[in-house]
Amino acid sequence: MPKVESWEKKLAWIVSIVLGVAIVVTACITLWGKPLFDEYVLFALVITVFPSAVLDYVDYRWRRSVDEHLPDLFRSIAQARKTGMTLPQALDEASKRRYGPLTKELKKMVAQMSWGVSFEKAFQSFGKRVDTVLTRRSVPLIIEASRSGGRVERVFNPLGSFIQRTLTFEKERETQTRPYIAIVYVAFFVFLFTIVMLFKTFFVQLTELSLTWSVLLTPEEAKRVFFHMSTIQAFFGGLVAGKMGEGTVSAGLKHGVILLTSGYLAFKFII
Repeated sequence: MPKVESWEKKLAWIVSIVLGVAIVVTACITLWGKPLFDEYVLFALVITVFPSAVLDYVDYRWRRSVDEHLPDLFRSIAQARKTGMTLPQALDEASKRRYGPLTKELKKMVAQMSWGVSFEKAFQSFGKRVDTVLTRRSVPLIIEASRSGGRVERVFNPLGSFIQRTLTFEKERETQTRPYIAIVYVAFFVFLFTIVMLFKTFFVQLTELSLTWSVLLTPEEAKRVFFHMSTIQAFFGGLVAGKMGEGTVSAGLKHGVILLTSGYLAFKFII
């Protein structure tokens, strides 16, 4: 997975919001009051959210891969230090191995040190480029250990063990919260199933009876109301699922897109 820069996320939001607003404005001008208007608004919402959802997922996978390779990197540096290498030499040796997305960043750091940049500045630059939570915690500790001198390799092994335990706890948390994400999906699909049953049975019977519609919703009006309700539940349910599953609201964008698309297909082809 490639790294996603912050400017790329901002650009995606700007472009998608502009496209979404343009679609809504066009729908207001040409389709206001028509049933197709709601579909265009939903399409605009998906267009607005989808690019950022994809970028957020790619960035999440990249950061997870970086964190998962940190313990192996620290163990390699500690082993190289035990053979008598200096810290820059140990980093140079480690950069020759494969550590997923960390390999490219290591090569940049080694190149900076070969140009005369100090280890401290090169490592700080490495931390700013990678910028994961575990990297932000690890870099200051390593820099302080290098400043104090002595056997710096003693820092790497415990640090790698700490990161490994943190990743293990994170995986356990994701495993425990997975059922709650499933509940969001199940609740939404049960809601859709209920709507389908209503339109296949209840509203069909009302249409066949010669009732006065002055106090009742017509099937088309009821369909539009339920369509709005499903859209709201899909979007905000997806955000809740992302917050519970990965700890951030932005992680719920992909769930929101999935639920919005499922709801639209249900109303379009089943109801």
